[in-house]
Amino acid sequence: MTSSTPAVSIVPTVGGFVVAEDGQDVLFYQRETKRFDKTYSRSHYIHPLYGLDGEVLTEEFPSDHPHHCGIYWAWHQVWIGEKRIGDAWSLRDFAWDVQDVKVIAADTHATLEAVVLWTSPLWADDQSVRKPLVRETAAITVHRASRDMRKIDFDIRLVALEDDMRIGGAENAKGYGGFCARVPLPDDLQFIGSGGDVEPTTEPVEAGPWMDFSGTFGEVGRVSGVAILCHPTVPDFPQPWILRRKTSMQNPVYPGPRPVALPRKDPLVLRYRLVLHRGAGRELDLDHLQAEYSAEGA
Repeated sequence: MTSSTPAVSIVPTVGGFVVAEDGQDVLFYQRETKRFDKTYSRSHYIHPLYGLDGEVLTEEFPSDHPHHCGIYWAWHQVWIGEKRIGDAWSLRDFAWDVQDVKVIAADTHATLEAVVLWTSPLWADDQSVRKPLVRETAAITVHRASRDMRKIDFDIRLVALEDDMRIGGAENAKGYGGFCARVPLPDDLQFIGSGGDVEPTTEPVEAGPWMDFSGTFGEVGRVSGVAILCHPTVPDFPQPWILRRKTSMQNPVYPGPRPVALPRKDPLVLRYRLVLHRGAGRELDLDHLQAEYSAEGA
């Protein structure tokens, strides 16, 4: 492989972008709004996400929670002052307008950088034209697979376009909201954190800066998994986790039920890494991988 032929390619196609390595699909980024039915539609998310052997590691618009879409990030609460501006989590009165996507290729990785405006019909001018609420810049960097694993980095930056903007999670003890993974939930699914096995509970659990989800995914018939690593620069590090064995998503929770202010100048920055791997997560040195990620700077 020469430097003139990038290891990871990002190619535009109908509805979004295909990311592949050496002809094998890695993920699809959904740029255009995709509609499930009259109620649920979304853009700006990843599905499918593929494991190293082609197994599908995400679900899109599942019947139990049709507002879940692969790898995504969203919040129940979006406020301007005392006015509630839609519900980005439940896909009510909310949309993501992908303004521009840049592709940056390198020898060992490729980055898709999307500039996205958040909008809602509840925030419009006198002609009912929606006014943008937030400018988001999301960089998704896919690294070449090595040693039975692949790293995918997310750098999400949010800047308010109106004064007195706040975002928050579910308004209950669960508080879910933020970066989420809707992964399949096989019967042999294992939850592993820095302290060992973790048992999901209804409310968030404190389980350290990373969490691994391993099981028998897809038709391959072998155990594989995906870990979510939180960068130490994320607010409230290490963030608590909402974990689910059945019919739901996995979520490092931020900010919880109490809304936080979105700045108009310096962005709110959220950084996460996915580690896709063959075999069970307990076979990896995820503490080392977390330390490696943490050392990569602010």
